[in-house]
Amino acid sequence: MIYIAPSLLAADFGNLEAAVKRITDAGANYLHLDVMDGAFVPNISFGAPVIAALRHRSKLIFDVHLMINDPVRYLDDFVKAGADIITIHLESCSDPGTVLREIRRREVRCGLAISPATPVEEIIPYLSQIDMALIMTVVPGFGGQKFMPDMLEKVRTVRRYANSQKLNLNIEVDGGLNAENTPSAVAAGANVIVAGSAIFGAKRPKSVIAAMQKA
Repeated sequence: MIYIAPSLLAADFGNLEAAVKRITDAGANYLHLDVMDGAFVPNISFGAPVIAALRHRSKLIFDVHLMINDPVRYLDDFVKAGADIITIHLESCSDPGTVLREIRRREVRCGLAISPATPVEEIIPYLSQIDMALIMTVVPGFGGQKFMPDMLEKVRTVRRYANSQKLNLNIEVDGGLNAENTPSAVAAGANVIVAGSAIFGAKRPKSVIAAMQKA
């Protein structure tokens, strides 16, 4: 199954509750929540209080993507806020394995992300420890960037390895996705599609989500 995860970064921050309801009614599966600290990436977004406020108003799967340094410091905050999945960046901590174990200990699903500059070989040793691998298809930090199709080779590599090891692994892609390029991402092996402006900015988000799910 293809899961669609609209990114809150592209929502109307003046009325988040209505924006989330709109994409929920349109058929979204996840709500992708990009947390940025202005240090690991050159942007600041929102934190646990915003997620907690939305948690009481949404039944979507909360897919929390931590683009922050030393994420283990804040795991309890995001679990308490209502995260269903917590994804950290391999590049954000000196010992990703320890952080992943800490996420699992808190009984939420765990994910590991790699940025475009990171070789795919660096995520392979962790695949048996995670529920989801996130392959960034733009440089993390800002929404609205252009999709980098060459990142799909990383998706193919991760999917081949997961299949060879019989791992029940979700592969998420994030950055510049829309109804036109989602089929290529799915063909490469991705099954969780993050899209921001393509969904939140659409006049008919239900049509966009339906087109992505048919990929």
